[in-house]
Amino acid sequence: MIKTVAIQGVKGSFHHIVSQQFFDKPVDVVECLTFDRVVDSLITKECDAAIMALENSIAGSIIPNYALIDKYNLHVVGEHYLDIQHNLMVLPNQSVEDIKEVYSHPMALLQCKEFFKLYPHIKLVEDKDTAEVAQRIHEQQLVGVGAIASDMAASIFGLDILAHSIQTIRHNETRFAIVKRVNSEVPENEINKASVKFETEHKRGSLAAILNVMSDCKLNLTKIQSLPIVETPWKYAFFVDVTFESYDDFKKAKSIIGIMGQGFKILGEYKNAKL
Repeated sequence: MIKTVAIQGVKGSFHHIVSQQFFDKPVDVVECLTFDRVVDSLITKECDAAIMALENSIAGSIIPNYALIDKYNLHVVGEHYLDIQHNLMVLPNQSVEDIKEVYSHPMALLQCKEFFKLYPHIKLVEDKDTAEVAQRIHEQQLVGVGAIASDMAASIFGLDILAHSIQTIRHNETRFAIVKRVNSEVPENEINKASVKFETEHKRGSLAAILNVMSDCKLNLTKIQSLPIVETPWKYAFFVDVTFESYDDFKKAKSIIGIMGQGFKILGEYKNAKL
């Protein structure tokens, strides 16, 4: 049973929200300011599982996290999609005109840049984490400084929200992976999604041949991401997500791809959260 989960950020972060929504029972969180620290806490058994953002519907893939999962042979055992709502928050009794600087994660600043064009007097500053800025404003009682974070962060740290949902694109989702040291405990008959990795030869049609196998085996390709192989310049590994109705179809596909593809690896077998 999962009792402790590592998250990137502090309480009130979007990773913290996922930890509350995904698990059936309450879990304790290990707060980590970097994903490297998240992974370290998992492999040293400081926690039972970890939550890692993998992609955003606006900004795309978070490629370093794919590399971390692969490098440390971690296993994706579940996924969760979260609607990301960014809010501008400050200490009470201030207005937008009082704010001189706003700190937040670079991704949050990017997703909200159109809003801040309306307030050219505000300086935008990149920081480690959305909720950690809210925590700092609360602890240091920083006047004239704003944070971009979740409404949970505002509630936890006693901040006023000056503007709700300030992200440029209203529908803004992030996909999070639930990661463990061992493979999934999801019953085989409930598995309908998998994440795999493979490499291909430098031959014409080698990638297409593997994709054709997936199609012939009734797999639906939902994600493909290439990642450079550091030790071999100009050669790439492919990280692929597939969904399927029958686990037998996936078993057939992976037995064939295991022969055709180089370095074939199962990163996770789990339930599709986006039905």
